[in-house]
Amino acid sequence: MLDGQIDTLSVLTADRVSKSFGSVPVLFSVQMDIVPGEVHALIGENGAGKSTLMKILSGFHRPTSGRVLFDGQEIDLPPNGEAEQMGIVLIHQELNLAEQMTVEENVFLGREISKNGILNRAAMRQEVETYLAEVGLDISPASRIADLSIAEKQMVEIVKAISRNARVLIMDEPTAVLTEAETELFFRQVERLKEKGVAIVFVSHKLAEVDRIADRITILRDGQWIATKSAQDLSPDAMAQMMVGRELSDLYPPLNEADVDADRVLDVHNLCTDEVQDVSFFLKKGEILGFSGLIGSGRTAVFEAICGLSDINSGEILVDGKETRFGSVAAARDTGIAYLTKDRKEKGLLLAQKMRPNLTLFSLPKFVKRLAIDTAAEEKALERAIRRFDVRARDPNIVVGDMSGGNQQKLLLAKVMESEPRIVIIDEPTRGIDVGTKQQVYHFIAALAAEGMSVVVISSEMPEVIGVSHRVIVMREGRITGTLTGDAINENEIMRYAAGLKQEEVL
Repeated sequence: MLDGQIDTLSVLTADRVSKSFGSVPVLFSVQMDIVPGEVHALIGENGAGKSTLMKILSGFHRPTSGRVLFDGQEIDLPPNGEAEQMGIVLIHQELNLAEQMTVEENVFLGREISKNGILNRAAMRQEVETYLAEVGLDISPASRIADLSIAEKQMVEIVKAISRNARVLIMDEPTAVLTEAETELFFRQVERLKEKGVAIVFVSHKLAEVDRIADRITILRDGQWIATKSAQDLSPDAMAQMMVGRELSDLYPPLNEADVDADRVLDVHNLCTDEVQDVSFFLKKGEILGFSGLIGSGRTAVFEAICGLSDINSGEILVDGKETRFGSVAAARDTGIAYLTKDRKEKGLLLAQKMRPNLTLFSLPKFVKRLAIDTAAEEKALERAIRRFDVRARDPNIVVGDMSGGNQQKLLLAKVMESEPRIVIIDEPTRGIDVGTKQQVYHFIAALAAEGMSVVVISSEMPEVIGVSHRVIVMREGRITGTLTGDAINENEIMRYAAGLKQEEVL
């Protein structure tokens, strides 16, 4: 299908599919077809309807109207993942693996090979070895999932799909937590599956990767089908513009010039933990300080130690010139320091709760009145946060786990800012969110600094660090290797310091 034409070769098709949850519509007459031997990218802002469409095409949701076609025939897909038996496999963004079980046990979980009631482990092991060799994954079937890297776990999910004779493989943000090298390995396996005739749906916010791997691209916006185009006809910039319906030339906001005479609000001297050594730096009032470096360089470890999340072996921390140590995040909060975790789903938000308790939990003491929580004050705070951070939820009582990733990130920002901090540490501020929401987050960070707040931005994305920071500190193997300012803040210089090709003494 290109621009609305149903492809007769399609193995799976959404034909004018609409979906409402109660009285709330989320998809409006969406078209998408999936063809064997092709990578079909599905893109759109958070809340565009991508997840809902994926769940309809894999049987987890039923459409309110419209049709799903399988091999050209209208079908009601079986629910609760049973469509896997038909070869339609959905790999969720949060990997669905039993961590304490082996690779072999995960691949055959729920459909073990047995004879006369006795597990045939030899047969299962032999099959898994064949699948592992097929995808080029050099691990043992007896390896425990918990001992594997994220990239290896992602490949085990693909092995599970192959073992189920997947005809359609739907992948939700499969590269979100992979390094560049791991992503390259992953893409090689996608090409192998494509050559075998598997139809692949690739959902991602990383438009450069979409440009690299996709054959066709379908764009959704606000629950509506916008277009289906050949990937050759769309540049990443054109994709972004179609996703958000506006130009994004001002993705990064202009920064106010840093005040060289501003007071230092945070000084760190020779900080040592089990993960970092002799880390020293300072942060000024109204400054945005970027922290860059390869994964595992120690960026997050530094600020987890400062905020009381991990132990400090030695070193000195000064806030407003006064030496201090925080025994907990709450103690750091009470001094005006707030840390926004990079893991919003596991550590940042209560996914089974509604927005209001999530918003106020970090700053709960300010909502306690006469030994009881002032729910009226919480409601006012939520209304204010929804306006200020543009949290887009059709129902204010929605469970947070049902919100899009971008809106979850906005809620996490609102939660941290509700404590009224003077220093904000934001770890991976835009991981897993779309380009339109990224723009909002960047402008918000710049506004905080303009108001006199001090901000630390820790990020794996070099363009992001370059686009929002007044200064950039680069780390490698637990140590600071360089501090960059002005024109020196560029990808070449950052990579030299991050890779150990360059080192300079840091004040």
